[in-house]
Amino acid sequence: MSLLAVDQLAVSYGDSRVLVDVGFELQQGEIVALVGANGAGKTTLLRTLTGLVSPRSGTINFDGQAILAVPPYERAKLGLAMVPEGRRLFQGLSVRQNLELGSRAAPDLSHKAEDIDFVFKLFPELVRLQNRLSGLLSGGEQQMCAIGRALMARPKMLLIDEMSLGLAPVIVERIAGVIRTINSDRGVSILLVEQDVGLALEIANRGYVLDTGRIVIDGPSSELLLRDDIRAAYLGLH
Repeated sequence: MSLLAVDQLAVSYGDSRVLVDVGFELQQGEIVALVGANGAGKTTLLRTLTGLVSPRSGTINFDGQAILAVPPYERAKLGLAMVPEGRRLFQGLSVRQNLELGSRAAPDLSHKAEDIDFVFKLFPELVRLQNRLSGLLSGGEQQMCAIGRALMARPKMLLIDEMSLGLAPVIVERIAGVIRTINSDRGVSILLVEQDVGLALEIANRGYVLDTGRIVIDGPSSELLLRDDIRAAYLGLH
């Protein structure tokens, strides 16, 4: 059974159709990339999965449960966590306070100390920064804190929106390695939404290409990277 199953999902903003009959699946333990050009509807899809946007039609099943009627905070408690585009930290709170807020969505608080230790092992920089206001961090440090905050909820599945946006290549490579570690060490399934198609497909097992609100291509990442149409449209290669 799929951990996440989306079928015939349609979303509109007024008269503008943003997602059109979108369907895809994600299995337990997978890393799946959702890629496409800016404006393709990728962020809208993530916001719909988390309950921040209501679809016109379609179904979303998570861990065997239909969740369209489930409010966002309950979806988080079911195990669906998101690292939003732009990080969206509470900038007037410290790094540690942001992490502790993330634990509010965990099934219980008995593992909070253990989970903070796990985040600090993934991102040792955050140990010395834990009492600094998150608004004073660099972009890379904020992304580390945002990923850590999401992990504090002990998610079954992590949605990551534009992981690489505005970050130096060395930081992007570092975070890509952490995503693989989260997946392998904790078994967290990951849906990675990313404009850098090459990066996303290198990290993921499988990929879906979203184009003007529709999924137009899907398959194993290794095969998608070899497709001439994807190489030409998204990687600048001919």
